[in-house]
Amino acid sequence: MKIEIRSAGGSRPQDEIRVSGYVNAVERDSRILPAEISRAASSPFVEKVAAGAFRRAIERNPNVRMLFNHEREIGSVGGGQLKLTEDNIGLHAEAVITDSEVVAAAKRGGLRGWSFGFSGAKDRWEQYREGIQRRTLEDFTLAEVSILTKTPAYFGTSVELRGEDCDVLETRSCDDAQEAVNMETDPDPSESAVDREYFSKQIEILKMKGELL
Repeated sequence: MKIEIRSAGGSRPQDEIRVSGYVNAVERDSRILPAEISRAASSPFVEKVAAGAFRRAIERNPNVRMLFNHEREIGSVGGGQLKLTEDNIGLHAEAVITDSEVVAAAKRGGLRGWSFGFSGAKDRWEQYREGIQRRTLEDFTLAEVSILTKTPAYFGTSVELRGEDCDVLETRSCDDAQEAVNMETDPDPSESAVDREYFSKQIEILKMKGELL
């Protein structure tokens, strides 16, 4: 997360912060998540967002909200305070925030990262390895992205009641997005166990193709 603090003065009547960074990575397995957070899971699982899923979600919802700690609204795409795009890494956000509580948190170094909330997921399940499944999120409704002062937990699930309808809202943090950025800029397989596994797979593929002796 990149944060720029701009003090009031000139054309700015109040302090503001400009925040940018990746909310979540695409085509990258998460850490292992507990089966309890998904009714469809029969075991612990890893999860990834399919490339293009964020782009479609943004196109369908031109007014994604920006929240503070998943609790209150501090801007939106429609209001011009938030810009969301999907690139080859994942969902990238740029935001201009004037909310005094968020600005104060930024000044004391208290902003911890991004998170996003989604519902109505269309997903695909497969076996990842023994005792662990893989869930691929192929489509969903993007309800909001949040700026966090709390330590990001990768997962969370809540149930929202809307009249006679019942909708499950899931939240995910930016932890794996930052790992993906690190790999993109400095692909060192010693960085983490996830990175080592990734590069081991790539080496095996090259060996099978006869491109590596």
